[in-house]
Amino acid sequence: MNTLRDKLGMSKGKADDLARQHGDQIERGMDKGARTLDSKTGGKHGDQIDSGTEKARNSLHDRENKDGGTA
Repeated sequence: MNTLRDKLGMSKGKADDLARQHGDQIERGMDKGARTLDSKTGGKHGDQIDSGTEKARNSLHDRENKDGGTA
């Protein structure tokens, strides 16, 4: 079963490095995507969107804070 990481050809270490280097941009993109999705669904799924965005944000913060030698 192929994971997204496999499809992108990205190692976990590379993902962690990108999260540390571009976390603010990634977070802004997640927020923008969540707002767009909420708008497109007429707010019907706002709680689920917020929950998913929060989980993604927590995962991003975990990656940003991992010891990769430069954190």
